[in-house]
Amino acid sequence: MANTNKRLAVIFGDVTLGLKGPDFHYLFSYQTGGPESLRIQGKEWLYRSPKPTFWRATTDNDRGNQFPLKSGMWLAADQFIACQSITVAIDGQTIPLPIAPENNRYSGQKTAQEVTVTYTYQTITTPQTTVEVSYTIQASGKIRVAVTYHGQAGLPSLPVFGLRFVMPTPATRFIYQGLSGETYPDRMAGGMAGEYEVTGLPVTPYLVPQDCGVHMATDWVTIYRQAVLDNRLREPVETGLKFKMVDQPFAFSCLPYTAEELENATHHSELPAPHRTVLSLLGAVRGVGGIDSWGSDVEAAYQIDATQDHHFEFEISF
Repeated sequence: MANTNKRLAVIFGDVTLGLKGPDFHYLFSYQTGGPESLRIQGKEWLYRSPKPTFWRATTDNDRGNQFPLKSGMWLAADQFIACQSITVAIDGQTIPLPIAPENNRYSGQKTAQEVTVTYTYQTITTPQTTVEVSYTIQASGKIRVAVTYHGQAGLPSLPVFGLRFVMPTPATRFIYQGLSGETYPDRMAGGMAGEYEVTGLPVTPYLVPQDCGVHMATDWVTIYRQAVLDNRLREPVETGLKFKMVDQPFAFSCLPYTAEELENATHHSELPAPHRTVLSLLGAVRGVGGIDSWGSDVEAAYQIDATQDHHFEFEISF
């Protein structure tokens, strides 16, 4: 629903920046290093602040060619990452970070047409590199997200590169426009372009839990949730949040588990009961290979060069 006021209410907190419209209230945290709350039409869409993601649960073929031994530092980088700096721009003008006591200079009546919050992260790899994630919020409530990885010589090949959103409750379904079925960069020929609906959060029943559910060449995906964490709501209503490409399609997976949870399980019975929705929006994905499953690496064209820059953008709307 459009913001009829055409302006964002800007609330300068001690450790957060609040942005409010008629149907939404967003909180961007300086402490957690990312958006802390996306509350839309009364429903919360974030369980944790979104962070860059670099790891996928190793596949049979990854293990066969010893990829995790070569690129295992990206697993640590996926779990632990430092927010190095934060910048805030109001209507295109960068301002001093409005954290206490700097925030005291602002009144409670500040409004804006557009606000951009940019987080710069530093990886714990050796050598280190940085990732920038900027959120540009418009008066309508739409958010444009730009994710940039800065290549660094000496780093091993990346499993994936993207941004991971963890939502408070399991999704009931998701609808996307892209290729049918589970696809990877070197497994796209059988995918048919179209619009598809997936019920629940299915995990591909491989013998050993591993990365799964990736959808390449996606124009948009809408995640639908009904359950909420507020026990006072006896009849929660299903609502959706849409993620749409900017300039070029992205890849995504929508699962009930993080890559680390899948990585830790050797059998499906070891996976925890589903409690969350883990949406990974990916600008780059490593192929699966499978030439012989006993040692051949993924072909060079389907590997992700960590020495090169990678960038993608998408929009979030409701």
